Amino acid sequence: MRNKYIEAFENAQIANKSVPSFRPGDTLRISIRIAEGDKSRIQNFEGVCIAKHGVGVGETFTIRKIGANSIGVERIFPLYSQSIEEIKVLRKGRVRRAKLFYLRDRRGKAAKIKELKNN
Repeated sequence: MRNKYIEAFENAQIANKSVPSFRPGDTLRISIRIAEGDKSRIQNFEGVCIAKHGVGVGETFTIRKIGANSIGVERIFPLYSQSIEEIKVLRKGRVRRAKLFYLRDRRGKAAKIKELKNN
């Protein structure tokens, strides 16, 4: 049982942010605001969503991309973070699992995810 005041505060925090609906298997581009000293810039992180965790304000999602020299890079983002400027869904993936951790062991074509066809 959660405190009703904390729950009301969290709902007010969530109401300010518009987040597109996405699932594990979708390819996303996340625009992150990075502060360096007194300046700030926006950097994009593009990859496949492999997991979603949590509920409400504490909800997070994990993104995996293949970086330089075929090194896998994973980042966990809080869904309602102030540093996230935009979340853009590039492709909808067709997967049969909620957690795609098996992609960590796959390389090349074996790591491909089929695209969901909307009829």
